Amino acid sequence: MGDVLAYEAELLGLVKEYLDFAGFQETVKVFKKECKIKGKPLPKPADVSSEDSLPIQEEMLTAFEDGDQKVFFQLWEEHILSSVHDSDPAAQNLEFYLHIYFATFLLKQTMGKPDKAELDERISYFKAYLETKGAALSQTTEFLPFYALPFVPNPMVHPSFKELFQDSWTLDLRTRLETFLSLALKARQTPRLLTIFKESGQCNKEMMQHLHQQLVKREHRYMTNLKRLRKLQMDYRGLLEVTAELVDSLEATVTGKMITPEYIQSVCACLFSNHLKQTVAHNIDFTRPGTGYYSMSPCDDGYASTLLRASLSSMKVQDVPLLPSLDYEKLKKDLITGSDRLKALLLQALRWRLTTSYPGEQRDTIMQAYISNDLLDCHSNCQRSVLQLLYSKSEVVRQYMARLINAFASLIEGRAYLSQNPTLLQMLEDRLKAEDKDSLTWENVLGALQKFSLRRTLQSAMIKDGLIFWLVDVLIDPDCLSDYNLEYCAALLMNLCLRSAGKKICASIPNPMLRVLSGLLDHENPKVQSYVNGVLYSILAIPSVREEAKEMGMEEILRCLIKERNEEMIRQMEFVIKQLNSEEPYNDSIVSDDDEEEEYEEEDNDILEPDLDKDEVLLPQLGELSGEKLLTTEYLGIMTHTPKTKKKQFAGVHQSTDEPLQRPVTPGYHRTAYLIVENGYRRQ
Repeated sequence: MGDVLAYEAELLGLVKEYLDFAGFQETVKVFKKECKIKGKPLPKPADVSSEDSLPIQEEMLTAFEDGDQKVFFQLWEEHILSSVHDSDPAAQNLEFYLHIYFATFLLKQTMGKPDKAELDERISYFKAYLETKGAALSQTTEFLPFYALPFVPNPMVHPSFKELFQDSWTLDLRTRLETFLSLALKARQTPRLLTIFKESGQCNKEMMQHLHQQLVKREHRYMTNLKRLRKLQMDYRGLLEVTAELVDSLEATVTGKMITPEYIQSVCACLFSNHLKQTVAHNIDFTRPGTGYYSMSPCDDGYASTLLRASLSSMKVQDVPLLPSLDYEKLKKDLITGSDRLKALLLQALRWRLTTSYPGEQRDTIMQAYISNDLLDCHSNCQRSVLQLLYSKSEVVRQYMARLINAFASLIEGRAYLSQNPTLLQMLEDRLKAEDKDSLTWENVLGALQKFSLRRTLQSAMIKDGLIFWLVDVLIDPDCLSDYNLEYCAALLMNLCLRSAGKKICASIPNPMLRVLSGLLDHENPKVQSYVNGVLYSILAIPSVREEAKEMGMEEILRCLIKERNEEMIRQMEFVIKQLNSEEPYNDSIVSDDDEEEEYEEEDNDILEPDLDKDEVLLPQLGELSGEKLLTTEYLGIMTHTPKTKKKQFAGVHQSTDEPLQRPVTPGYHRTAYLIVENGYRRQ
């Protein structure tokens, strides 16, 4: 109550000020009377000056009627907001006519001849206005004739200016001025209560926006940390499994059993997951004898491995839960008929469900649900299908559709599903040639096509569509491509050139092809170098290409660059030089590989790249559902997915790392691929 009393007078003044502003005159009278009865005096308005004998509006109207130009425009500049008379078209028009009025005011006086000096001063003032503030209206047809007014000797008799000297024109101008002043001066004297309300509302709005942005950032950080946690959990579990196997092997040696390096390699080939290969396998050399000692007594036999297996059992109890089922019919309907923003949010949520899932049963179940419910309409013959979002007018929708397709293409089952649509490959090729090379849409379309090239049937189709010619044109200027795009273009070119049909295409354009490759040989990215070496090794099997390469000094280029390479790259380039100097003829009937073979033997393991979720351009608005919340709130279904055992993948790649790549790869997989060589693992 004390706080109220301390500010009571000011609060009452704010209320009265607003009632005056809003025109509640009767209410103000009652309010003042009641305040007087209760002994609560109202403070005087802070902006009322005791020295002002007349309100501002009356002063300006008086100056108008007296033709007092200086007083009028001084009050105009002081009391009319600059934001009004500088930007409001109605105020600018009125000000123009007011300057005309004051410039011709002396000519309207019927008593005697006007003072020439004063008239010249008014005309000069008007000319100065026309050259400064009034210049903005010089292109307006309504005002254009008045720019000649200062130069007309007797404007009263001039046909264009006769109207200015009629009483009706002056009366109309005064009415317009009075109306304008009543509004403009009222706007300037905005009550403090209204100002406080506006400022507090704006402050709250800005704070809410700031908090919402912070929430979006925290959610993104949560997603990133969740991915890291899942990777650590998988690594930990894998390490325990490998350790258990190795302890079993060590226990066996105590009893006199021999453990060979080949056995250790076979154990690791079965137990190492992709992310363990990335973090552990390249640091292990199983052919080196151990330098430490392990002591155990007969009573300790099997204790360590038993303890480890008990640890594993406790982990397996905590199975990864399956995500809720979705209503895919409703999802597909909204993807086709919903607003562009809803489409983009759904495409984002469906991709996140896949990329943030646990590898294994959870991810397999999600992918199987997408496929069994034909999420992308790959089996649909309708003109309006989900895949048609690649042609959406919205750049965000096209980008998020390309991201989702790229995520599908990152998984073996996803590639198999997408390859069943006969038009998708052509659609992606169309987008690749239509989109801006700097866009994320182009990047994801390229990534999807590169992963498609792991499948032989799609390789053949891309070769027939002339994609090799297009890639050569793009790679002529590698500086205009990002690292990701350059890697994927080079890897796609290599995959297509491994086929005999691809080699024939290269043989038809040997000079442009070799010039592009020689330009990429000294690129700083070692993965690009590996892909270029793979292309060269492949196409130099053709004698006509070898001859063209010799004529352009390819061997000298390789010899010059080989000095700056690491050991692995040196061996690859030596193989390329050996191929260049080969005299073997190219027997097409022997090396032809046009017959389609088992697809999966040509493909790498499943990996969802972090790049799939990078640089998100779509952020949820305040109170808007997104991600998994959107899916489980609006699109919850009943048993729309069931777990499925994935087809067993090819266990290993038996290729020496010394040679250039001779099998299809994808940069995302190539970064973490480990090839089995004679004496252990070596990172590719």
